[in-house]
Order: sequence, then structure tokens, then C-alpha cells
Amino acid sequence: MRGSPLFLCLLSMSCWVNLTPTAGDKIFHFGACRVSLSMAEIRAGFTAIKANIQSRDPIRSLSILSHPHSLHKVKSSDRCCITHHLFTFYVDKVFKHCRTEDSFVNRKISSIANSFLSARRKLGQCHEQNNCVCGEESMEKFKQILANYEGLNVTSAAMKSLGELDILLDWMEKSR
Repeated sequence: MRGSPLFLCLLSMSCWVNLTPTAGDKIFHFGACRVSLSMAEIRAGFTAIKANIQSRDPIRSLSILSHPHSLHKVKSSDRCCITHHLFTFYVDKVFKHCRTEDSFVNRKISSIANSFLSARRKLGQCHEQNNCVCGEESMEKFKQILANYEGLNVTSAAMKSLGELDILLDWMEKSR
């Protein structure tokens, strides 16, 4: 039994390391939920492909995420709910339909998608514990985002949504 205290110490350290954000990660507070994300990694990936993705957007007069149903007007108590819905939206609808002939772009999209998938899981756990409250106003904003998306063909809508990722990232950082 001499190894038990050492084992417990190593196990404790392992748990602590896994629960603390890694270098470059930021903790985001979405209502009662906290999520650790490497925003620098997501932004770097998006910046590397932004021009390529936005050049594929055939409809420049329409925005899926911005005015008049801006995310910046979401109440702080609704941020968990709408963020969970937006991560689900990006994982289930956007990233699945953003494939290009450029393997570099596809790898960057995949990397961003994996970050969103991880964050969605964390928010989902918080949501299941009833810490996420969905207000009527935030649900209306999300329904409008979906309507904007579904008003276009799948590929165009996905590319446009990915091209607007900086709107979502800016909102997330401002709501930190």
C-alpha cells in the first residue's frame, strides 16, 4: 500500500491538469455555464481561410448572423442557450457542408469544427443540468438565423455562415 499516496497524488495532478485551460485557452461565461476555448487557435484557423471562404459567397447583400437580429443584443442570461444553439448549428449544418477542393482549407475547417464540437459538448452538459435558460427573445433571434440560413441553398448558406464566423467570435469575446 506504499504506492497509494503516490498514486493518489499523480491522479490528482492529472485531473487538475485536465480541468485547467491550456496555454492560450480562455474561459468564457455563457450565463451560468463556463467553457474553455482556444480562441487564438480558432481565430488563426479562420484568418487563414477567411478570404478563400468569403470569395465563395455568391450573395453579399444578405447576412445570416448580423443586423437586424444582432447577437450583440442578446441578454447575458440567454447567452448559454443561444451559444449552445449556435455551436450546434455550426457543427450540424455549417461545417458539414463546407468542403472545398483545397485540402489546407478543409483541414482548417475541420480543426475549427472540432473546437466547436468540444465546446458544444461542454455547453450541452451544462444545459442538461438546467443551468441554461432559453428566453423567448434569444430563441426568436436564433429562429431568424435559421430562417436566413434555410433561405439559401445548403452550400451557399454554409459558406456564408462560415465566412461570418468572425461575427460570432467577436460576440463571444465581448460577452466574456
